[in-house]
Amino acid sequence: MIPSNYRPSRVVIDLDCVKHNVREEIKRLDESKELFAVVKANGYGHGAVETAQAALDAGASGLCVSNLDEALELRQANINGPILVLGYVNSAYIEIAAKNQITVTATNLEWLKEVNERIQSPISIHLKIDTGMGRIGLRTEEEMLGAKNILDKQPLIDFEGIFTHFSKADSKDESHLNLQQERFSKALDIFGREMKYIHTSNSATALWHGAWESNLVRYGDALYGMNPSGNELESPFELKQALTLETEIIHIKQLEKGEKVGYGATYETSGNEWIGTLPIGYADGLIRRYQGFEVLVSGKKAPIVGRVCMDQCMIRLEEELPVGTKVTIFGHNQERFNSVQSGAEYVGTINYEVTCGLTDRLPRVYRENGSEVLDK
Repeated sequence: MIPSNYRPSRVVIDLDCVKHNVREEIKRLDESKELFAVVKANGYGHGAVETAQAALDAGASGLCVSNLDEALELRQANINGPILVLGYVNSAYIEIAAKNQITVTATNLEWLKEVNERIQSPISIHLKIDTGMGRIGLRTEEEMLGAKNILDKQPLIDFEGIFTHFSKADSKDESHLNLQQERFSKALDIFGREMKYIHTSNSATALWHGAWESNLVRYGDALYGMNPSGNELESPFELKQALTLETEIIHIKQLEKGEKVGYGATYETSGNEWIGTLPIGYADGLIRRYQGFEVLVSGKKAPIVGRVCMDQCMIRLEEELPVGTKVTIFGHNQERFNSVQSGAEYVGTINYEVTCGLTDRLPRVYRENGSEVLDK
C-alpha cells in the first residue's frame, strides 16, 4: 500500500516529543543503565527509521525490533548502532544477522542447537527466559542447563544478554510481577551475571519498578508519549504524545430532520444539521467502532455520525464551515486535545494498538523544532 499523498489525511509525528520522552527517562537512570528504543512495528506506527534516529540523537544507546527484516530496514537506512531483535529469527538466516551486526534472541533450546550447528561467523545473542508471559523463551531448568552448555562451549556466540518480559508491570496488582521476578532470579542463578546486559525493563518496569534487575531499558510505548498502563498508573514525568492524526472537511451539507447518514442508516438527524465529510476511514485504521467518537474542529468537539466507511466518515458540526477546515482526530486543535488513549478507551483497546493500526495509506510527516522536516 502506498501513501495517499494527494489527500489531506495524514499522520504528523513530532520528533521533539520523542526526544523529550527519551531524555526524561534517561535522567532517571544511573550511569550503569542504558536505554534501547523499541521501534518495532514501524515504530508503533510512527515510522521506524525516523523515530529511531530521533531516539539515538536524544541519548538512546541502541534499538530493539521485532524481526530481522525490521533490523535490516534500519541498517539500510545507515543506522549503525546496536540493534536487538526481540522475536524469533529462523536459524537459517543467522549469517545474515551476523553479517549485518544484528543481535538476535535465543528463543528456545532447539533453536540454540540449530544455530550451534550452522554458525560460521561471530554473533551476539540474548537469551530469552519465559517467566510467565507464555510466549517465547526457555522455561525449565533442564532447558536452561542445556543452553548454558552450548553458550559456554561455542566460541562464535557472544552471550551478550539475558532477559524476560513482564506481562503485568503496568498494573497495580503486582502478584504476577512478583512471581516473574522470582523465576527470573532463579534463571540468573543458573547463568550468572557476567553477561553484558541483563534486562527485564520494558517501559512499564522502567516507569514504575525502578528498571528492576536491568542495566538495559527497552523503551517502547513511553517513547511515543503514551502511558503503557492506560490510565491505571500515573507516569512519574510528563509523557508527550508524538502523534497527531489529522484530516480536512472535503464536503459539507445541511440535512433536514429525519435524514439518515451512513451505511445501515444507523444515524438519523434530530433537526437541521450540518454534516461534514472527511476523507479517512477504516482502510486508514479509523475502524468502524469510532462511530460517535468526538473529533476536534475549530477548537470544538464534533461527533462522528453514521458508520465509518472504508475511505470516508461523516461528522456533525455546529455550523457551516469551509471546505478545507482542519479536523484533528488525535492531537491538539486550538485549546483542545484528543489523546490516543481516549480513542483507545472509546473502542475498547490499548493506545499502541491504535497507532500500530494506522495504515501505510496515511503519509507520515515529521516535525522538528516546529517545522516539517521529512515526508515518508
